[in-house]
Amino acid sequence: MKTIAVVEDEAYMREELCSMLEKAGYEAVEITSFEDAAQQLTELSPQLVILDLNLPEISGFQICRELKQKTSIPVFVLTSSDQMQDELHALRLGADEYQTKPFSNKRLLARISNILKRYEGRTNLLEGEGFLLDRGTYTLYIHNSSTVLPKNQGKLLEMLLTGGEEPVTAQELCQALWGTTEFVDENALQVNLTRLKKTMANLKMEQKIVAVRGIGYRLERSEKL
Repeated sequence: MKTIAVVEDEAYMREELCSMLEKAGYEAVEITSFEDAAQQLTELSPQLVILDLNLPEISGFQICRELKQKTSIPVFVLTSSDQMQDELHALRLGADEYQTKPFSNKRLLARISNILKRYEGRTNLLEGEGFLLDRGTYTLYIHNSSTVLPKNQGKLLEMLLTGGEEPVTAQELCQALWGTTEFVDENALQVNLTRLKKTMANLKMEQKIVAVRGIGYRLERSEKL
């Protein structure tokens, strides 16, 4: 049974959506604490998120941004806002579908089914600029081809992708590579980062690894592209 998380602050609307989903054969999970919604959703890892934009404590836009930076979970924005600028902003942040309220149950269920079909088999995939990384096999899909990264390079790229715009510390990278931060030579980390940088350059990837002074490393879009 596929799990769909509903991020909606209006109790009546939330209950109506969950009832509709359950009748259609899905498991519906209600998210009612919104400030840490992105973290909750990352841990829950549902097959789809239905997300309202106008939420207390935090904007649905921010939840969408944070979730898409960390995961490949599809996001269906369901909102009362019919402003074109809101729709375009949500889509730029990575939303997969945008629907205004009120809505037809049949039409909504059809769109949900289409999104789920598109994402079947993609639960392990992380999205970067112009590429996908399978976090299970460290297969990199780019330019209509695929290549399997060495394990350490795959782990580093996975960590940097899940970090999104936030820098990942050297300690976090060492923990991912060796399972510890003790007695790890910084030079060993640099060797592995250099190898990944070379691989990314050879593949002409749109992102590069940059050092954030005193903090760690993150991915940024290459200025040359």
